[in-house]
Amino acid sequence: MCGIVGLIHNDQYFEPSVIQEMMKKIHHRGPDNGGYYHDREVSLGFRRLSIIDRTENANQPMFCENKRFLLTFNGEIYNFNSIKDSLIERGHQFQSHTDSEVVLHGYEEYGVEILHKLRGMFAFAIWDKEQEELFLARDPFGIKPLYYSSNTKDGSFLFGSEIKSFLPCPSFVKEFNKEALKPYLTFQYSALEETFFKRVYKLNPGHYMIYKKGSYQVHEYWDTTYTETTLTLEKAVEEIKNAMKDSVSHHQMSDVKVGAFLSGGIDSSYVTTLMKPENTFSVGFKDYKGMFNETNLAEELSEHLKIRNHRKLISGEEFFEKIPAIQYHMDEPHANLSSIPLYFLAGLASQHVTVVLSGEGADELFGGYDWYQISKKQQAYEKVPFPLRQFVSRICERLPKNQITNFLLMGGKKVEEKFIGQAKVFSEEDAGNLMKPSYQGGKSASNILEKTYQKVRSANDHTKMQYTDIHHWLPGDILQKADKMSSAHSLELRVPFLDKQVMETASKLAPSLRVHPKDTKYALRQAAKSVLPEEWANRVKVGFPVPIRDWLRKQKYYEHVKEVLMSKTSAGFFHTEELLKYLDAHYENQENYHRYIWTVYVFLIWYEVYFVNDGSPPYDLEIAESEETLAHA
Repeated sequence: MCGIVGLIHNDQYFEPSVIQEMMKKIHHRGPDNGGYYHDREVSLGFRRLSIIDRTENANQPMFCENKRFLLTFNGEIYNFNSIKDSLIERGHQFQSHTDSEVVLHGYEEYGVEILHKLRGMFAFAIWDKEQEELFLARDPFGIKPLYYSSNTKDGSFLFGSEIKSFLPCPSFVKEFNKEALKPYLTFQYSALEETFFKRVYKLNPGHYMIYKKGSYQVHEYWDTTYTETTLTLEKAVEEIKNAMKDSVSHHQMSDVKVGAFLSGGIDSSYVTTLMKPENTFSVGFKDYKGMFNETNLAEELSEHLKIRNHRKLISGEEFFEKIPAIQYHMDEPHANLSSIPLYFLAGLASQHVTVVLSGEGADELFGGYDWYQISKKQQAYEKVPFPLRQFVSRICERLPKNQITNFLLMGGKKVEEKFIGQAKVFSEEDAGNLMKPSYQGGKSASNILEKTYQKVRSANDHTKMQYTDIHHWLPGDILQKADKMSSAHSLELRVPFLDKQVMETASKLAPSLRVHPKDTKYALRQAAKSVLPEEWANRVKVGFPVPIRDWLRKQKYYEHVKEVLMSKTSAGFFHTEELLKYLDAHYENQENYHRYIWTVYVFLIWYEVYFVNDGSPPYDLEIAESEETLAHA
């Protein structure tokens, strides 16, 4: 886990101090070393968290032998040794034992085709001094973030691991993107390719960009495909076991200590059991048991495996205190409640290890969410011809909403019309009623997902939902918080389920081996039973639950949140009297509106950090003295 940042000058002059100040904004991503390159055309900056080859030879920015190509790289390549061997056979000479140098020589040898050879997580930039051309690339699943922007006063071009690194650049124009708010209220995360900062974009997973002389082209190089080869359960289980054992082994590659996040669920438990690290890490909430505190389950499995488990219990006071810092690190408003316990979990782990393995991605690849599982009532209703169900659905749209009308309403819609991913907070109608008119122009959920569904229009419903989650929910929510919350503590988080070989295995599974009437992640659970106690392999998914519903019914938290929702800032975006109705109805236990309240509250905290204030961290940030003597490539 490192951080990259760059500035293409486009005939404008910039002092070297600009790239140095931009690097300071991502110091947390790489406190071990900093380096930069600066000339007439380009400035490149790098912050290093030393994982592989911790010597100075592996520092960046890094040149190839003939000084034509210059690299900044964030991530890990788990098959770099085999690629390195083939490059040595072709005459390349290496100065280090790091994976990043393999990417540099690989690009020199293969060009864009190097992307198809890489197994790992990455976001990197290669500057071609001879052609004055920039190459940017992001890994297939979007594990590592990469942003870019030309929203500058002078036509210069910016890119980096985090948006906050753009703020010190004097030519960057910081503008709020009004179009991002409406979809955020529904999705709970930044759902557009354009971010909450106007004309700042994410490079999509599995894509690369070539930038030259003020213009750029973006290309897709990888996408998930589902062959759905009919496998017997026994064959599927064997392939999953082999793929996971191999992936976990590769993901342990490190010259520093490696641990594992461990909850009470199957995903992290399976990874931990295959890995058997010295240390595991778990968090829960004080004064709660069961779903809000599964640390006892993590401790039990750790004892079973004879490894040490470190635990932390989070109080409500700690939780609310850290929200501004968390939204600062997220770059964009992010309302997934699990980001807060993940922040504390990463902080706990960073006291003992530098790298952790985690279970993200299993649900999306192997069919782990309840949404994918059709209830018996739904199965029975789907025997009714679709045109008739569609007719009933249209009638129910005009009727008062209750459990029955909602069931009939959804039963007459295609999956493309009703499924937007794992998080659906505000209905578009409620979001529209809440926002002031100038913020109601954002895209609808169907507009955002239209191209995604087109790519799998002939697939079955299970595959359509998983494909949608892999391309939106996974990179937009799950992997964003995984990267940003771990990097906030200078911790590298690795996800062995999100491996190309594991994906290839998952893509072969028939829908019934992913989502079975008996359970979700059916084949994966059977594979996990080979190493896990059965009670862990069969455990129901609970995610990372947070007792916010309860806290918002306690006066001190109610008063705190009310102050934010009724603020002058809030009144600029929302009809605050509507917000107060939601808050009071929840506080008085009339309705459960905690997700509505939380999603708006988090946005307002984020906006205060980045636009009411100047985007400075809402806590004391100490930069090491060595920052003043950055290595100049």
